[in-house]
Amino acid sequence: MGNRGKRVEAGYSTTTPRAYDINKKRLSEQLKERGNTAFKTEDFELAIDYYSQAIEGFDQESVYYSNRAAAYISTKRFRMGLADCQRAVSLRQDNPSAKVLLRLGRCHFALGNTMPALTALRQVLAVEPENSVAQAFHKKVIDLQGHVRDFEGARSRGHWRMARSAHEMCVKALEDEQGEIPVEWKCWGIELDIARAKWEEAREAVENSIKDYPTSADVTMLQSLVLFLTGKLADSSQQILATLRMDPDNGKAKRLRLRVKTVERLKEEGRVFFKDAQWAEAITKYSEAMEVVGEKPEEGMGGHMRAVLLSNRATAYIKLDRYKEAMADVKASLTLHPTFFRVLRTRVTINLHEESFDAAIENLKQAMEYAPSEAERQSLQDELDTAEQLAEEDRQKQKDHYKILGVERHCSLLDIKKAYRRESLKHHPDKGGNEEKFKLVAQAYMTLSDPAERLKHDTELSENDSWP
Repeated sequence: MGNRGKRVEAGYSTTTPRAYDINKKRLSEQLKERGNTAFKTEDFELAIDYYSQAIEGFDQESVYYSNRAAAYISTKRFRMGLADCQRAVSLRQDNPSAKVLLRLGRCHFALGNTMPALTALRQVLAVEPENSVAQAFHKKVIDLQGHVRDFEGARSRGHWRMARSAHEMCVKALEDEQGEIPVEWKCWGIELDIARAKWEEAREAVENSIKDYPTSADVTMLQSLVLFLTGKLADSSQQILATLRMDPDNGKAKRLRLRVKTVERLKEEGRVFFKDAQWAEAITKYSEAMEVVGEKPEEGMGGHMRAVLLSNRATAYIKLDRYKEAMADVKASLTLHPTFFRVLRTRVTINLHEESFDAAIENLKQAMEYAPSEAERQSLQDELDTAEQLAEEDRQKQKDHYKILGVERHCSLLDIKKAYRRESLKHHPDKGGNEEKFKLVAQAYMTLSDPAERLKHDTELSENDSWP
């Protein structure tokens, strides 16, 4: 009798292991109920605190983890909710409740894990086929899987706009749930910016992603690629080393490192040759560097790095009086980098050489918009004044349409047609020709192929003593 009284008197302080566990479980149940009360009043932080205390007291009860997961879900902390759901399921592996499986599916969905989400939700619907919440999330997961497939398909075909649209739908699905965008999806977005040559967007996206995922080798690798394709070779090399420190066996980083080093070397060799007036050798080095950079669609066709090399080669072509090749490189460079000031200046040089004064005026005005300094802007203004004066003088000159077509005064209409075909092909803008000269050729043909206009032109030339 005395011993029994001692046990009752001891209460929770009994040293019997079984009694100790029972008492801890009883206290944990009380804490759980307090958590439930807080949850019902939507005081989720307090609920989480009570559930956590319950787990500390007795960590083998699935319901405690499931309830805390519900509170985490309510506060949109899906990763923590996922961990609790997984623990809850592991404690009832033989017969997990539909409630915890539904929460598990929701967490997986909010984190972009479509296959695990689908598995969990199908288990719920197998036992509760009329569960409307499970049905709704099941549809959301199916839709999300469709968007992911659309993205992957469009990306594999190089349909970047379609891929962008599908990617945005993927992101929106998780944002609507206030979920967490997977780092892989962040990388998808950066890859699309690169492919579409949206360099500023790519730079901002990769910098933001590095803040969110500082230890992700995939993100730092993409930053290295963005830096390389925008011509920041030294910065790219440093970032590649950071990637390799995180992932020493990263094959992509090793291959990019070799590309960067090779382009740096060839570009410098080209610069030295150019400085020594060895123009042909410089052209060769710039061409070799461009082969290493490449023109891959998924890399924005070589980006600003390729634009710089094209600009350098164009300048070397000019030194050799190879203006047609220079203009082709200028156009290709501006396609890749429309606001590239240095190549805009080079285009003006070619315009003035070809006496395409109207084009020079237009291009000088465009270059002024992107002048990096006031001194450069003033220099362009001086050139613009000169170009406008030359253009006015050129307009005052009597045009000799025979000379433009390269035919004699007494040539036949057939000769004029042949000359027109030859010269229009030679100067066609789509073939790398001069647009202003192409227009002059067209005007010359219109004049000389019309008997009345030709006679009028002959009279004007005679009056101006252009020919006897």
